[in-house]
Amino acid sequence: MATTARSKARRRSKAAADATAADSTAADTTATAAAAADATGSTIDERVRVGARRRVVLEAAAPEVDAGRFPAKRVVGDVLLAEVDAFGDGHDHVAGVVRFRHEADEAWTEAPLRELGNDRWVGEVPLTRQGRWHYTFEAWVDHWDTWRSDLAKRVEAGQDVAVDLQIGASHVRAAAQRASDASRLEAYAAVLERGGEDAVAAALGDELDKLMRGVPDRTHAATYDRVLDVVVDRERARFSSWYERFPRSASPDPKRPGTLQDLRAELPRIASMGFDVLYLPPIHPIGREFRKGPNNSTEAAAGDPGSPWAIGSAEGGHTEIEPGLGTLADFAQLVADCEASGLELAMDLAYQCAPDHPWVAEHPEWFRHRPDGTIQYAENPPKKYQDIYPIDFETDDWEALWLGLKGVVDTWIERGVRIFRVDNPHTKAFPFWEWMLGEVHRERPDVLFLAEAFTRPKVMYRLAKLGFNQSYTYFTWRQERWELEEYLRELTSPPASDVFRPNFWPNTPDILTEQLQEGTRGTFVARLVLAATLSSSYGIYGPAFELMESVPAKPGSEEYLDSEKYQVRWRDLTTPHSLEEVVRIVNRARHEHPALQRNDTLRFHHVDNDRIIAYSKRSIDGTDTILTIVNLDTYWRQSGTVYLDLAALGIEEDETFSVRDLLGGATYQWKGGANFVELDPAVLPAHVLHVRGHGHRDEHDFDPYDG
Repeated sequence: MATTARSKARRRSKAAADATAADSTAADTTATAAAAADATGSTIDERVRVGARRRVVLEAAAPEVDAGRFPAKRVVGDVLLAEVDAFGDGHDHVAGVVRFRHEADEAWTEAPLRELGNDRWVGEVPLTRQGRWHYTFEAWVDHWDTWRSDLAKRVEAGQDVAVDLQIGASHVRAAAQRASDASRLEAYAAVLERGGEDAVAAALGDELDKLMRGVPDRTHAATYDRVLDVVVDRERARFSSWYERFPRSASPDPKRPGTLQDLRAELPRIASMGFDVLYLPPIHPIGREFRKGPNNSTEAAAGDPGSPWAIGSAEGGHTEIEPGLGTLADFAQLVADCEASGLELAMDLAYQCAPDHPWVAEHPEWFRHRPDGTIQYAENPPKKYQDIYPIDFETDDWEALWLGLKGVVDTWIERGVRIFRVDNPHTKAFPFWEWMLGEVHRERPDVLFLAEAFTRPKVMYRLAKLGFNQSYTYFTWRQERWELEEYLRELTSPPASDVFRPNFWPNTPDILTEQLQEGTRGTFVARLVLAATLSSSYGIYGPAFELMESVPAKPGSEEYLDSEKYQVRWRDLTTPHSLEEVVRIVNRARHEHPALQRNDTLRFHHVDNDRIIAYSKRSIDGTDTILTIVNLDTYWRQSGTVYLDLAALGIEEDETFSVRDLLGGATYQWKGGANFVELDPAVLPAHVLHVRGHGHRDEHDFDPYDG
């Protein structure tokens, strides 16, 4: 793997020597160039002269996002596979290294490049800390390896190699000048100079080769033309299970709204379902002016709570809490209880204001004004949101605005929040996000941001490049096998996979798809399994999902009837038809099986029935494999033959292996690549199969109905 750079003192000495040599060489080169100019009347440009003897070309590095404009993304513990094309003229061999360092370190570390074929090379960069890492490449003509390879061919052909051994000795003596301990190399040089069978054996032996590779001649090494970056996040950026809950609907008493204290009492239920992140819609004071009533009506009656996204009133703005929910002390208790329950609290970050938000009076220049002097409210024609004022990012007072918006995030970070779900980031200026996210991550690399941007693909990818750690996706509307496979291949392959981390949601407070409206219990289970096993991060809007709420506001609408966005909803969480136990089983599988905690090993397997989808994931060490098979038909039983890519499962061609269904509990014995499956949505529309064969551990097994 990697070897640490030499001590600072030795580096300084070496740098001084190199500088002296470079000055001498430059003087000689300049003098030679001047003489040549006198003779020919032409000169060689200085930029050409600098690289004149660099015979290796380095190009097409990966990952390299937009020619290095943006960093790639990984998580702590990953090994970055840094690839580059490296080749030279002629037949001389090439060698090289990937150079890397954490932003907080001064010294660079190097790891050797390994040839993949067709002049493609890869080096391994162990990412051991959060933050930004830098990496680049250096390569050179490997005269030693070229000579040694040619010597082996000459010896095999029975040729006289006396002179060749003398050349090899000169390579070894030159290497001795570069070594901190030259004695072994000097001894080998003497052996080669004496010639004979002992010299050949020494030249082709492993010890001398190892010594020579430790001190390569990098005098004319080529360096990649840019330093690239990779941002390393904590594990939660890649693997997370989210549960969205409106605190005002968390009351055990249907006669009163819920509070943060009521939500604290619900944490054991949420944690027992296996969620990692509890996400709260805005909990700030709600505006009174133009407050919306039930089902987004423009008239609110006395006591109607309004939309939480209409932020700000006389009680305060983005840094305060809606009085009906509780106090900052209640919030602090909620944060502490979440931590004790194994949950992280995610806060909604919605940069918009109600008409009576304090900022409207204090900073009217932060909002767009119409010719009649009124402030422009939010619109998505023909929809109107009179209770919300969008922020004008073209304001002349943009610097104060940016600082004010970042101040909101800083305040909640101080109060213990480490995850933010950002509402409609695509409607805010890109330069702002790049600055704000960069500043926060520089100060607090553990803070994560989820982009709620259901918009055009290039916009979604740009937001990811700017620093968002996770992103909502189109999964909600991808329902046919071909479109799921096509979309997942896009998301799990470069360039998207280098920057864009998907978070799959089968429903949100804004999105009740037609499929769920018309579906059955099997539909909800199938969408749950797809979201939770296709993506290492997923979430549900609850309790609407586990209670399978499916009534739209009106035909053709994806809005819920009696939406929590505009009113308080009380629900009986103990109802026997709830999917809570199924959610618990699925999330337990996610935690027990490392294969489901990443996306880069996703592989699809062919099924001869288009209504069935099959795919697998493996852990990096290859000891845990999950094969998921889902019936995409909402109503009818479907069957077919699954043609497995056995290599992707870590199974030998003639091996008998077992698959245990983590959903239903049954175990099946399979052999070979073709296996029959049948799934009935009225019973269980999916298999989540733990593959147990040669090389697979059984320690991840569990009884899905235990406890």
